[in-house]
Amino acid sequence: MSATLRSLRALADPTRLRILALLEKDELSVNELQEVTRLGQSRISTHLGLLADTGLLASRRDGRRTFYRLNPEADLHAREFLQLALRGAHELPEQAADIVNLKRILARREEQAQVYFNQVVGRFDRSYGPGRSWQAFGHLLLRMLPPIDVADLGSGEGLISELLARRCRRVIAVDNSEKMVEFGARKARKNGLKNLEFRLGDIVDPPIPSGSVDLVLLSQALHHASDPQRALTSAYRILKPGGQLLLLDLVSHRFTQARELYGDEWLGFAEADLHRWMESAGFRDIEISVVAREEEPPHFETLLASGFVPMPAS
Repeated sequence: MSATLRSLRALADPTRLRILALLEKDELSVNELQEVTRLGQSRISTHLGLLADTGLLASRRDGRRTFYRLNPEADLHAREFLQLALRGAHELPEQAADIVNLKRILARREEQAQVYFNQVVGRFDRSYGPGRSWQAFGHLLLRMLPPIDVADLGSGEGLISELLARRCRRVIAVDNSEKMVEFGARKARKNGLKNLEFRLGDIVDPPIPSGSVDLVLLSQALHHASDPQRALTSAYRILKPGGQLLLLDLVSHRFTQARELYGDEWLGFAEADLHRWMESAGFRDIEISVVAREEEPPHFETLLASGFVPMPAS
């Protein structure tokens, strides 16, 4: 097969056009391309191999990882094909989400603290140590909390709210289940947590005054919201300047039984959608990353998102 036909064949797939458009911005590893596109690793590797065979890509090793980039030494014909491919890539419907995800991943590269955290997590439960557990580790981290006001939206019976109330100045737990609110309030009274208040309400429009809390927590609650984007806008509304949103939720999945089994309104979220909604609400310094993956099917993945309310200009 001639070089021209190989190039035409390689560029006939929309996924490979997406990859080329991403590599135009920066060199990326297979794992990074996988996280941006949400495609499987073997599929990404196959596409990269086909593109490399045409001379469009170059690669370099960095430890165990291989980074790919557009080949700066590609011949004239390859460059002509590349320009045509990039033009086509910009017309793909996935282009906007890919750019948002790429921006997030490149920003995370610069956060060295994230690298160290991932290393610690990977080592934490590798070998047994007497008295060493995630439960104890969590209590240790709780001691670091400053005296702040917290809103736990979609709190359920208030497990996290109760833990936070032992360190924070005030915790407001909001849930739309009257039984959950009654149970949580009763337990808070029993445990003498006078700074923990339960309120009946919807996370889309929580019954909390504007600009009144330092931290909003949405822990596996957003996928129950009737309007997730509005819920994030409401979270921004109730935060003080400089306040922070912390969100734990599921990555987009296809386990449709979750609607019936767990009452989920949404089958998780794409990182690009969350980033766009948070930015639209007004949040800045947004970070979103996948922090856990279940080993058993359907292999739910959990993402952690955070964002801040900007301080007023002085």
